[in-house]
Amino acid sequence: MKTQILVLLTIMTANLTFGQNKLQADVQKTRLEWLGEKVLGKHTGTIQLQSGWLVWENNRITSGEFLIDMKTIVDDDGLKNLENHLKSDDFFSVEKFPVSKLVITGSDSFEKGTATVKGNLTIKGITNPIEFTAAVQKKDDGTWFYSNIIVDRTRYNVRYGSGKFFENLGDKIIYDEFKLKVTLLVR
Repeated sequence: MKTQILVLLTIMTANLTFGQNKLQADVQKTRLEWLGEKVLGKHTGTIQLQSGWLVWENNRITSGEFLIDMKTIVDDDGLKNLENHLKSDDFFSVEKFPVSKLVITGSDSFEKGTATVKGNLTIKGITNPIEFTAAVQKKDDGTWFYSNIIVDRTRYNVRYGSGKFFENLGDKIIYDEFKLKVTLLVR
């Protein structure tokens, strides 16, 4: 009887995982590039992925979780004052919230190479639903996903320089949306 139960549990577990593939992010090769714009210009830089994984099943992402190390915000021009300001309470409060998180809840089929991905993004302890388009490409070194994600920072209580919340900013307005270009390698 015990043997039959064990065999039944083994079969059930195998059926649950059949066709699923949990892929781990290669944090060294993954690249996250940010772009923030204002009336009189823009700033670009990078931020590092701390860890991440996704479940790939039947040409879809069924789940996933990615942790972003907010302490690694870097400006491409090496402007330390800007980096420190972005890490301050005016923006991302990195001391209080050192990690942001993207939880993937699912996607459409990537059958034609691109799909809509849905999930929840947490920044500064505030979680909001997010949706974006991603492309997939299988290569010898793994599976690559590419996306340009647009985030409205004001939904995460990042209001500094926002024309929605402050008047008379003139040319000092910082646009509410920032862009995150994602080049993700998973294996």
